Amino acid sequence: MTDLSTRPAAASGTFALGGDLPVHRLGFGAMQITGPGVWGEPADRDEALRVLRRAVELGVTFIDTADSYGPYVSEDLIAEALHPYPDDLVIATKAGLTRPGPGEWLSLGRPEYLRQCLEMSLRRLKVERIDLYQLHRIDAKVPLEEQLGALRDMQNEGKIRHIGLSEVSVEELEESRKIVDIVSVQNLYNLTFRKSQPLLDHCEREGIGFIPWFPLATGKLAEPGGILAEAAERHNATPAQLALAWLLHRSPVMLPIPGTSKVAHLDDNLAAANISLSPEEIDQLTALG
Repeated sequence: MTDLSTRPAAASGTFALGGDLPVHRLGFGAMQITGPGVWGEPADRDEALRVLRRAVELGVTFIDTADSYGPYVSEDLIAEALHPYPDDLVIATKAGLTRPGPGEWLSLGRPEYLRQCLEMSLRRLKVERIDLYQLHRIDAKVPLEEQLGALRDMQNEGKIRHIGLSEVSVEELEESRKIVDIVSVQNLYNLTFRKSQPLLDHCEREGIGFIPWFPLATGKLAEPGGILAEAAERHNATPAQLALAWLLHRSPVMLPIPGTSKVAHLDDNLAAANISLSPEEIDQLTALG
C-alpha cells in the first residue's frame, strides 16, 4: 500500500494515458529547471537535479518537458538525474518550437524537422521510445496532415508510444484525431484563466488527458480576505496549493504539472494532492473564475 505521507503525488489519483499508460495525476513540469527565459543552464544545477530526484521520491510518475526548454537543457538534466528510469515513470516531451533566444518561441512543424527532434530527444533522454510525444504547436505554414503524419510514421516505427497536442481548440483536436490517435492536450488553464473550458469538457467526454500549463496562477484571488485566501487558511495551506487542489477536483482527466527549481517549493506543490475540498468549496472557487 502506498504511503501517501511520503509519496503525496499518489494521493492525486491515477489516469491512464491512451487507456494503457497509468500516471499519478499530479505530475511535474520541467520547464523551470532551466535558466532565465527558459534559456541555458539553471543557476543552481545541483538543485535542479535534486528537484527531479525528489519529485520521483514524492510519488511523481509523470514528468513533462520539451526539447525547446533550454533548449535541450531540461531533457539533459532529466536523464542525468533519473536514468535508468523507474519502471512507472512516464516522461513526456515535445517538438515543434525553435528558440532564437531567451523568451523567444517560433513554430516549425516540417516533417523532417520533427523527425530530427524526436531522434535527438531519444538520444538525450536515453530511451528507445518516447511514452508521450507532443506537438508543441501546430505550425500554420505546414499542412496538419504532414505534421501529424510524421508523428504517426514514427509511432508506427515504435519510437513513439502515444501522441499529444499543445494549445489547440476543440476543432483542431477533432481534425487531428482524424489523422492519428490523440491521448492528451496541453493548454493554458488555471483558477483565473479558463478560456479552454470547452476543450476540457470535450476531453472529459472523450477520455483524453488534459494537461493544464501555468496551473498555479492565482492573481488577485490570493489577496487576504478573499474566498481563496480564506479557504487556504481553513486547510492550513497556501493559495497556490488550493489552486492545485481545485484543478484535481475539477475533472478526472486533469493532469496538473506544476514546475519549480526549488525542492522546498516542490514539496509544497505536491502536498496539494492531500487537500480534500468540500463540494461547497469547489463551487465557491469555481465561481471565482
